[in-house]
Amino acid sequence: MVFLQQLINGLQLGSIYALIALGYSMVYGIILLLNFAHGDIIMVGGYIVLLIIAAGISPAVAIAACIIGCIVLACVIEKVAYTPLRSAPRISLLITAIGVSFFLENVAQLLWGADPRVFPATRIIPATSYQIGRLTISLTTIVTLVVAIAAMVVLMLLVQKSKMGKAMRAVSEDMGAAQLMGINLNRIITFTFAVGACLAAIGAILYCCKYPQVKPTTGYILGIKAFVAAVLGGIGSIPGAVLGGIAIGLAEVAVNALGYSTWTDAVVFVILIIVLLVKPTGFMGASMNEKV
Repeated sequence: MVFLQQLINGLQLGSIYALIALGYSMVYGIILLLNFAHGDIIMVGGYIVLLIIAAGISPAVAIAACIIGCIVLACVIEKVAYTPLRSAPRISLLITAIGVSFFLENVAQLLWGADPRVFPATRIIPATSYQIGRLTISLTTIVTLVVAIAAMVVLMLLVQKSKMGKAMRAVSEDMGAAQLMGINLNRIITFTFAVGACLAAIGAILYCCKYPQVKPTTGYILGIKAFVAAVLGGIGSIPGAVLGGIAIGLAEVAVNALGYSTWTDAVVFVILIIVLLVKPTGFMGASMNEKV
């Protein structure tokens, strides 16, 4: 029974990582950019939810504002910071992404302080639990799993079945050929950032439901772990991001259950090192050969 309880906890945490990792994978699959500012978009989303709920406004409004705010922020970052460097070496984009990450963290610290801010008593999801024998499942866990699965299914349908999804896959395969076929590259890239930000916002909401506090560095470690999940599953692969997120979530919960909670973060990065040494492309990543 203890095993089942920990398994459910791991699936809940892993689902959050999977949603965030999907944002990394989508952006990397289109323009080969590791968007390290992705985690800080989650942090901004957490503050939006916190401030609106603290003002006594409906949680539904907070959720909508979080999603819209994260999408707008991601699109602004893409236009201002990344678009001018699209033809620059990839290392320039990577350094810019790290710089944007630090910028957002410092702005958040100036606006809201460095100390964690705890969510008020009004919760997005009621603190209800259900007892199944000796197994306890909270409503937050159920909602997290259902929302995460629904978001992943919608994303898969979007990418595989919609016209925009087909254009995204075309740009991912060959950007130059896609432009020659009349695909609007700027529109596709902006749309990809918007979808990734929407997933990040959902992940931020679910994460704040599980851990009801936020601080300027919240998105940093969360984003890094989601990045590890994306690499583990195969960066650029949507199913791989989901698989990697679940694996990281289960690994963290297993380490905590064994009584080594202080080693949780270290274990995540040990997993990353092992994957890079043994199978650099991850579980479901495709091998890429570069011509010289």
